[in-house]
Formats: sequence, C-alpha cells, structure tokens
Amino acid sequence: MLLRLLRKRPATTRDSMPVTMTGVRMGERLLQIGVDDPALVATLAAKVGLSGTAVVAVKDEREAERARASATKAGVLIDVHVAPWSTLPLAAESFDLAVVQGTGGFLASMKPEDRVACLQQAYRLLRPGGRLVVIESAPPARVAGVVRRHAVNEHYAAAGGAEGALKAERFRPVRTIGEAEGYRFTEGLKT
Repeated sequence: MLLRLLRKRPATTRDSMPVTMTGVRMGERLLQIGVDDPALVATLAAKVGLSGTAVVAVKDEREAERARASATKAGVLIDVHVAPWSTLPLAAESFDLAVVQGTGGFLASMKPEDRVACLQQAYRLLRPGGRLVVIESAPPARVAGVVRRHAVNEHYAAAGGAEGALKAERFRPVRTIGEAEGYRFTEGLKT
C-alpha cells in the first residue's frame, strides 16, 4: 500500500544547472549573447515563458540559424538579432538578465576590442539592477586540465578572465557564483 502511494506521486523535475545558476524566471526579459550551446538557448528561453521575452544576439547568420533551429525544436519563442557587438539594435535598459554563453570559448577567445564592445552593449541593455551571467566551461580536473577545449586570449586570462572583464566594464559587484557540472558561472550587476 505504501509503495503504491509513493509510486503515484508526480515526479518533480529539476532545472538544469545553467537555469538554476542564472536564476532566470518566468516573465523576465532575457538577452542571450552568443550561441556556444544551442540547446542552452532554448532551455533559458523556455524558462521566461510566454509572459517574458527571450532575445538572442549573434554575430552572423550561421549562429542565428543554430539558435532558431534549437528554439523551433524545443517549441519556444525567441527573437534573434544579427549585428556587430558594438551596435546591438535593441533599446537601452530593456532587459532584466543577460547571459553570455562562453562554454565553447566565445568570450575567452574574442579579440579584446570585441569583448569590450560586447560587454559594453550588455551593460547598456540591462536595466539598473539587472544582472549579467557569463557561463563558461569549468577547467577540467587533473591531467585533462592540461588540454584546453578552446583558445583563450592571453589578454583575457591575464586580466582575470570573466571577473576581470566584467569589472572593467563597470559591473559591480562581480563574483564567481559557482562551478558545477562542468560549468563556471560569473555574475555582475549593473548598478
């Protein structure tokens, strides 16, 4: 009898680590920058739901198509903008949360001037009190850590990685909020 009752309980689903760590919520205005992981585009967009807004900014049509395909497959709505990092065609202070996808080295491998332009645009687009979260691959442990999955710009590494890049573009406070399941999450606030 007790086992039957336990089996009939509905299974609770757990959000993915990126959803949990970014803190994205239903109804928010979400900006995603870059498409290192197309499935992540759809996962985060699904969380804001129909009452929110999900926008993806990419540098070329190839990335735009990857984002659209992932959203279509997941059945979520996204608005994709293809533009140079220095001139994203979106209204200032129009987002609650910006997520920079860096799991494939997007941010770490950028030229310094492109990274600065990208983060300055993210700052401009966030409302006061808005958050920017950079999702990168956490360094693998032990021997596997010797081999990098992607190129890292020396300037980026020397300047403190994601934390240094966010601080340089006026995000305060900036902190690494965790490393889990192969991800590193760095957060900065627009004050």
